[in-house]
Amino acid sequence: MQASPRPSADAPLQRPLLSAQEREAIDRSAWFASLPPSLRHDIFRLGHVTRLAHGDTIVEQGNPIHDWFACASGALRFRRTTSAGRRVTLAYVEPGIWVGEAEVLYGRPCTYDAHAHGSTTLLSVPEIALRSLLQQHPTFGQALLTLQARSMRSLYLMMEDVATLPLRARLAKQLLHLQERFGPRDLAAGESRPLGLSLAQDELAGLLGGSRQRVNVELKWLERHGLISVRPRGIELHDVQGLRTLVEQATAEDKPED
Repeated sequence: MQASPRPSADAPLQRPLLSAQEREAIDRSAWFASLPPSLRHDIFRLGHVTRLAHGDTIVEQGNPIHDWFACASGALRFRRTTSAGRRVTLAYVEPGIWVGEAEVLYGRPCTYDAHAHGSTTLLSVPEIALRSLLQQHPTFGQALLTLQARSMRSLYLMMEDVATLPLRARLAKQLLHLQERFGPRDLAAGESRPLGLSLAQDELAGLLGGSRQRVNVELKWLERHGLISVRPRGIELHDVQGLRTLVEQATAEDKPED
């Protein structure tokens, strides 16, 4: 972990705490909610809160990670720099998601960068505390294996989409996925839905495994057909069901005939 709180020179040193909303965001994660209450209590007790500004570095590619951490508010952007120097956006992580356990326990250099996207709060558990939790709570090891299994399943599904779905359907599916994770939750049926995340087109292209030019073409197609609008501050979804239908049709076309 590279980022740290920045108290002013005159302010007394005080350990920052999670707000009620930030703690709730972690608590409502299905995986975290499945942990025994005593384990959840100890994770909160041993964790350190860090508040970050947009673009602050959390993890640097090539360096080891010494903290297991969760996004409590804002978002985390993960990307990788290739050997040719190209930066590729891999994923965005919403509040309630835990990451880094495999890298901490494996002890090898990290294969990606992580940065804050917007004003972001982290809850970080240092390596020594993570290993102590594994010793004190017999069920924690199994829970971490379950967390890793979920991550691997998501990775395999993403690889399947890249291999089987056309770019337009992948784009529609990704927009629905991002809006569900980052968009407002209190919208009425039929109301336009902001994506909730401001993305450059090259970042969106990285998420989809396509080029910026091709993604731009598909965004314009979706916009012409009234499914979305591309605004200066982000993308709005106008026809969620239309986007879902587009994905369902592409998925059905990929199925082999009996």
